[in-house]
Amino acid sequence: MLQNILAHVLAQRSVSDKLTIDQTYSTLGDYVTYQDPFDQQSHQIFLGDDCAVIPDGHGDHLLFSSEGIITSFLEAAPWFAGYSSIMVNISDICSMGGLPMAVTDVIWLRDRDQGTLIWEGMMAASAAYGVPIVGGHTCYHTESRHLAVSILGKAKKLLESKAARQSETLLMAVDMDGSYYQNYPFWNASTTADPVHLRANLSLMYELANRGLSAAAKDISMGGIIGTLAMFVKASGVGAELHLEQIPKPDGVDWEKWLISFPSFGYLFTCKPGTENACIDLFKSHHIQCNTIGNITENQNIIVYLDKEKSLINLNQ
Repeated sequence: MLQNILAHVLAQRSVSDKLTIDQTYSTLGDYVTYQDPFDQQSHQIFLGDDCAVIPDGHGDHLLFSSEGIITSFLEAAPWFAGYSSIMVNISDICSMGGLPMAVTDVIWLRDRDQGTLIWEGMMAASAAYGVPIVGGHTCYHTESRHLAVSILGKAKKLLESKAARQSETLLMAVDMDGSYYQNYPFWNASTTADPVHLRANLSLMYELANRGLSAAAKDISMGGIIGTLAMFVKASGVGAELHLEQIPKPDGVDWEKWLISFPSFGYLFTCKPGTENACIDLFKSHHIQCNTIGNITENQNIIVYLDKEKSLINLNQ
């Protein structure tokens, strides 16, 4: 059973692409040099995390990220694609222990009318999360629609995908108060939620970092739990043991679907042994389910367990 589940999951392009995504920027190396234009200080900026981390000159960090929306999704569900473009950028900021500040967008359209639903979705997300759209660029007279959104945030203490360490506990936090959006593998606990709930949840990863409960995290993206975990451990140079039966999962949803799902609020993170309950209680106070789902290992692979079965996902390919 487990072998069949993983074969299905790993055959999905959204997952397999995440297993090799580090090759996208391999020609640049792991770091690039940034020089502050004011004090001329040089800093090494890590590539491959959910956001670029730029020192702000005052002891804190600017977080900078961008997301492109797949054209087929934009054409099929323009309102929800617009909404998602804001939401996923916010998740990137939060995943690194930050708080979102503002977004900008670049949009390509045939004409103004073609952008109406996209804009309405973007504005709905901006209002729901309280994160303003402060500028951007619009290109008219194009053959097809395209959308990219960038975000700026700030953080004090960081949660980084390269900071997971051997013997730490692996946890997953997810808002289960949702449902699937149409036929997409998207677990939607956002568009139907009270904006008060959405805004309150923005501080959870920030608090996790600033209370010293975790130093390593990654938001669950289009690669689902498996694809996200693969990126997480590869960035940290470690491996993981993953126990499926401990993963929060909606009733009636099979593993093949849930493991490739993209939750509107979902994060993987690690903590030191003995601090698990403090992490779980933090999320529980906001009605977010948080479970221990495994642990970090030295061997740079993922070993998946389900009941008495186990299977290895080789990340060294």
